[in-house]
Amino acid sequence: MYVVPTPVGNLEDMTLRAIGTLREADLVLTEDTRHTGRLLRHFDLTVKMMAYHQHNEHKVLPSLIDKLRSGERIALVSDAGTPGISDPGFLIVRQCIREGIGVVVLPGATAFVPALIGSGLPCERFCFEGFLPVKKGRKTRLESLAGESRTMVFYESPHRLLKTLNDMSAFFGPGRQGCVSREISKLYEEHLRGSLQELIDVFEKRNIKGEITIVVAGLAV
Repeated sequence: MYVVPTPVGNLEDMTLRAIGTLREADLVLTEDTRHTGRLLRHFDLTVKMMAYHQHNEHKVLPSLIDKLRSGERIALVSDAGTPGISDPGFLIVRQCIREGIGVVVLPGATAFVPALIGSGLPCERFCFEGFLPVKKGRKTRLESLAGESRTMVFYESPHRLLKTLNDMSAFFGPGRQGCVSREISKLYEEHLRGSLQELIDVFEKRNIKGEITIVVAGLAV
């Protein structure tokens, strides 16, 4: 079982090892076969694909384990970045480990590392929170993070960015420093830095597009 990162933006971020692993795979598991199909064609790869996402991963897991036990080489990719980081991957990796099936995780692209480093905030210690709950548990999560002293990293969708920044301002304070990174490794990549209130003021005036990573300073102690 191979976990293979794919580019979050620029296709040149694909590693030679990742290309070779996909070339030798018997089956590629992917969130969206159309999206991954374009990636495979770009690198002239012809590999059988199968949809594997949050809506079917429990159902198809037993058959995938059977394939692995029979000797098939399966590679797992997500639409962008490293599988398992806010994308499907945990369930099949855990089951492979339980079944004694080898798991190889390739290093490669993920959005939060360049966003964290590019924020200019301390990054020797940090916590990755992924996506905040949309409704249930959101307030509790933010309350628990208000006293976090490490730099915090979040993913967010464009249409929820302003709500999340306002919620963070309410729980962390409008003066807390942060950075919003958009379109990591893509043509229009940008990192906007400032207090949470300053970031709110900026994005209230903009049509927000692209993949979003939010980095927020921890509570000064």
